[in-house]
Amino acid sequence: MSKSFNTLILGASYGSLLGCKMALAGHQATLVCTAPTAELINESGTIVRFPVRGLDEPVIVKSAGLPGKIDAATPSEVEVGNYDLVVLGMQEPQYRNPEVRALMEKIAHARIPCMAIMNMPPLPYIKRLPGVDADAVTSCYADTTVWDNFEPGLVTLASPDPQAYRPPDADKNVLQVSLPTNFKVARFDSDEHTQMLRTIEEDIIAVRFPVDGGETELPVKVKVHDSLYVPLAKWSMLMTGNYRCVQRDGMIAIKDAVHSDLEQSREIYNWTATVCQELGADPKDLVPFDKYANAAKGLSQPSSAAKALDRGVAAIERVDKLVQLLADHKRMNNPVVDEIVENVQWYLDKNAG
Repeated sequence: MSKSFNTLILGASYGSLLGCKMALAGHQATLVCTAPTAELINESGTIVRFPVRGLDEPVIVKSAGLPGKIDAATPSEVEVGNYDLVVLGMQEPQYRNPEVRALMEKIAHARIPCMAIMNMPPLPYIKRLPGVDADAVTSCYADTTVWDNFEPGLVTLASPDPQAYRPPDADKNVLQVSLPTNFKVARFDSDEHTQMLRTIEEDIIAVRFPVDGGETELPVKVKVHDSLYVPLAKWSMLMTGNYRCVQRDGMIAIKDAVHSDLEQSREIYNWTATVCQELGADPKDLVPFDKYANAAKGLSQPSSAAKALDRGVAAIERVDKLVQLLADHKRMNNPVVDEIVENVQWYLDKNAG
């Protein structure tokens, strides 16, 4: 294997999926989380359940005994100089937490390359998109000052296509993968930093995991792309499925949001794809609607954003509003998208009291 990289992953829930893949490939991952969760992970490790085509039961991967190591720490315990790569796996509003914010300041000043696996692109990544006015979308962010000291060329984005959740009856070190697709990541400005991503990509692809006396290839890879627009393919999915789960009379599953009116879903999906193309994306950077619609059949729960709004959270990631504002900048609008944004804002206002 090539050099082992030390990776700092902010967020132990969704982040443990990428952490597991890194450790399988012989790299080291530290998950940043709350003290109780860190204690649990350091004592018992992490457990990720992967659905594998052709197998009736998920493959259970425990971090203990993997080629690489997974540990956990609170934000104040992290020594940023120990890491080659930072993965931003928390939802955007969480970075304004005072402890997390202080860690982000240290990361920015240390000039460590950062890869976001967030639905919401970090503001420095928006600044990397040619011709896009980042100042026009600052209202979409919970606190833009979190990103002030980050150099845009050191921040990249991976489309968080894989879907995973913590089973309600399991401990906080357990993650169930529900849609085992790939992290599609854009290159860094630097060739050296991009090569690190490509090495990680190759190492993860090479992994074979022992199952039933044989070896199998586990899903969920990291795929590196030269185009800055490939991670934006997730926006069509979010607008068509995740945010349309948010209904004023209650939350619905992603599959119902997509398939209850397939033609309207196709319209929203393709309209959002057109927004991405107006920003500079090539059609081949994006995912066809039919492929997404088929994958959505297996998404039987409301999105995490819908669940958060339903339980009274007053701040979530606002990709819905980001798409709306970027479209407005291109003199594009869609009444269904406007309604989606209004529904999300209605819950946020209600939850804020």
